[in-house]
Amino acid sequence: MSKAAPVDSSTASQAKKWRELRSQQWLKFSDWSLRSKMVMATLALLTAICFIVGLVCYASMSLVLNNRLNADLVDASNRVTAAYQHGVTTISDIPGTNKGTLIAYVKDGSIAGNVQISASTNSAKALPSSDAGDLTSIEPIDSFVDRELTLGDYRLVAVRMSDGVIVLTGLLSKSVHDTLAALISTIILVSASGLIAMGLVGTVIIRRAMAPLNQLSAVATKVSKLPLDEGEVTLAERVPSSAANPNTEVGSVGFALNRMLDNVAQALQARQRSETKVRQFVADASHELRTPLTAIRGYTEMLRMTEDLSPSGEKSLSRVESQSKRMGAMVEDLLTLARLDEGKPLELADTEMTQLVLETVNDMKVAISDHRWQLDLSSDPFIIKADAGAIRQVLLNLLSNAAKHTDIGTTVTTGLRSLDQATVRLSVRDNGPGIPAEFQADIFDRFSRVDVARSGHDGTTGLGLSIVHAIVQAHGGKITLNSQPGNTEFMVDLPRGQ
Repeated sequence: MSKAAPVDSSTASQAKKWRELRSQQWLKFSDWSLRSKMVMATLALLTAICFIVGLVCYASMSLVLNNRLNADLVDASNRVTAAYQHGVTTISDIPGTNKGTLIAYVKDGSIAGNVQISASTNSAKALPSSDAGDLTSIEPIDSFVDRELTLGDYRLVAVRMSDGVIVLTGLLSKSVHDTLAALISTIILVSASGLIAMGLVGTVIIRRAMAPLNQLSAVATKVSKLPLDEGEVTLAERVPSSAANPNTEVGSVGFALNRMLDNVAQALQARQRSETKVRQFVADASHELRTPLTAIRGYTEMLRMTEDLSPSGEKSLSRVESQSKRMGAMVEDLLTLARLDEGKPLELADTEMTQLVLETVNDMKVAISDHRWQLDLSSDPFIIKADAGAIRQVLLNLLSNAAKHTDIGTTVTTGLRSLDQATVRLSVRDNGPGIPAEFQADIFDRFSRVDVARSGHDGTTGLGLSIVHAIVQAHGGKITLNSQPGNTEFMVDLPRGQ
């Protein structure tokens, strides 16, 4: 007993992939491109038209040819019966008999003599006896009968004479069949050629007609990639005039898109002018506030040194000092953002990140001792092109943010590792209560605060993370947030630079 050969698993896998590929190639009609839909719809309509026209032509030609054959058969039958009435039964003696005409005389259910077929105008030949049975079964009725005989297909008519003899007359129907077959071949050939030509020409025409849509798509794609949310935006992309003719259907879409882009460009310019004025005002106001704030701090220090204050006075003076310091910090933050908004170049230099992280975390340990500060550093050196002061401020802001918005005893871990040869990741992670999901999307916006969600001890301005975001962007990096209860991590990815 023979065993079936084992199926190669790799072959089966390849066959499965091939079936999946074939199924993917035949997409739903709704997933086809507009160009393909239009071409296929045109070809389907043309196919239907060709089929209907071909069917009508075939039916008309068949009717004409059959009517002509029937008329010829009636004429031949009339000649044969007239000759029989005059005693002429030999086909060669009957005038006007065409080649292939069949004559038979049936008497008492059998053929009298031989069945005669005209081979030429002057001779006849006998029909094989195997076909005689087909002829004797024909009754004299007012219709024509088709028979497949050995010598070809015949259409016959039977006429009963006064003496009881049935006179059979037949004509070859091969010419009708051949003509109709040739007509079918011609219809198929012409229709197929027309469909192929229509498919090619239609594809070219539709492709040219739809070409402006590709230009519209290219313009829309470029605009969609522009950073329109902030900063000065130059929206110069427009649909070419050749694809924005309002007199055509596709061109009207391009024309409308250009008008929309003009409107958006004007709105962006208005937004930019407004933002510029606001930023200039903030920068000017911050500069102007520096002097009075410095004076307030100086006078409070002088007052404490020169006057004997009561406990309530000392408390009030301390509040003035703390609030002036808080206001001063806000002013400095606003000035930092103003400088970043102006796009002033950073002072880039080789910066050793490991040393910078160690120094900054040690400073935080001294300044805020009620949190546990940990390090997660790689032994590899991390040298990047960066503004050391700005990167230090990024880390300080992230560490201060973790300290302010978490409970005493929270562990804050600062990490530094290499993502790849071109990118270094600086991370700050804490095991605090986390940041609500609905707030995470706006956390880097200016004056964005969620003090109610994280237990903090000191009020915040809502500018710290905005500064972090702006500095990281100025370095060509990005900052991301991953937060859930018990694990909040800010990840800063910075390019190493050259």
